[in-house]
Amino acid sequence: MPTYRRITVVDDAGVSIVQFVDKKIVDSATIEQLGEELNSLVTVEKRNMLLLNFEGVEFMSSAALNKLISLNSKVKAAAGRLKLCSLRKEIKEVFVITRLDRVFDLRKSVEDAMESFKL
Repeated sequence: MPTYRRITVVDDAGVSIVQFVDKKIVDSATIEQLGEELNSLVTVEKRNMLLLNFEGVEFMSSAALNKLISLNSKVKAAAGRLKLCSLRKEIKEVFVITRLDRVFDLRKSVEDAMESFKL
């Protein structure tokens, strides 16, 4: 199992729950590494049921959104599902303003998101 620097991954009932290490996802080196780690979950480890838990993330730049859009495409290509949960109000507003709330499945909590995977 690979070692990650920007994320931690826990498997639960076939879903890979991803927690972010950084509170602020802003600098380009961090975002690049984060994108590589998230993509390798799908392309290398063949995980296609992902839950990104944003609990603890205080700020995220728009460049990080591009990595999430790319990840979403990879998950869909692998016939999987991607959900995001526990977004701070300020981060969720960015998804609404950019209309990415229509692209991503945003959930209030890990429990809510895990329940929706069963549907």
